[in-house]
Amino acid sequence: MKVRNAAWSIFGIGAVAVSVFILYQEFRRISFAEVADSLRAITLGNWGLAICATLVAYGALAWYDRIAIQHLGKKVSWLFIALCSFTTYALSHNIGASVISGAVVRYRAYSTRGLTPQEIGLLIVFCSFTFALGTVLMGGFVLTIEPEIVLRLADIPIWISFALGLVLLGLVGLYVLGSWRHFPAWQYKRFTLQYPRLPIVMRQLVAGPLELAAAAAIIYFALPAAGNPGYLVILGIFLASFTLALLSHAPGGLGVLEVTFLAALHEMDPNDVLAALIVFRLLYLLVPFAIALVVVLLFERTQLARKDTE
Repeated sequence: MKVRNAAWSIFGIGAVAVSVFILYQEFRRISFAEVADSLRAITLGNWGLAICATLVAYGALAWYDRIAIQHLGKKVSWLFIALCSFTTYALSHNIGASVISGAVVRYRAYSTRGLTPQEIGLLIVFCSFTFALGTVLMGGFVLTIEPEIVLRLADIPIWISFALGLVLLGLVGLYVLGSWRHFPAWQYKRFTLQYPRLPIVMRQLVAGPLELAAAAAIIYFALPAAGNPGYLVILGIFLASFTLALLSHAPGGLGVLEVTFLAALHEMDPNDVLAALIVFRLLYLLVPFAIALVVVLLFERTQLARKDTE
């Protein structure tokens, strides 16, 4: 286990180093004054749409936790779930190593609502699986509808892209079938997949894609219309970049998002692309991170005050 953790750490550091180097090469042809001009060119209407997309994305993330709580058969108020989920994802998206940082926040919060460490562990795994399920579903959808999107990132035959999309959709179909037909739990080594009830699965299939679609929409709304390849392409690039960012464990996907988008949107002005990513980082990462720190401080203050009165 220590060797595996060390390998992932080395991989993450290497991914960040490579991304920063490539990004440095890209920045040499980018004018920061022109990036500022691109930011100023974003209309108030598009800023409003990007903000709405951010709210939808974090609302869907809160739904992850809500669905997991329902799967466990527990009752926790929507407001508490929303605050806990928002804080968890705002911190983990920026800090990196989301499983670890998210576990700390969730354990501290949900333990005050009577959940055991085992139940909190299951909740964390369930939320991660909901995200993965949404990524697989949306990835399959994009690759079957727009299979040529892979050519933006790799020289892969389109038929392979289409076939991969069908495989991804098939995996989602098997998961739904397993829940519907009450398949026995699937176990691989220490990992066990217990199929949830079908209504829970249906909610997962909405919440996961909704969060990803809304997050990608932030970038789409911040991009200019000129040269814009369309929302579906932006969604596909976002799925690829966000997956790579998570695998790298880079805080906030440092460098990974930028490199992927700049490489994939070669037909667009790189200054406009970078400006859109700045908007994404501001709305999806930095502002929620600042708010989450305040929420944590207020929560800890409340807990200390409660202990003093006992």
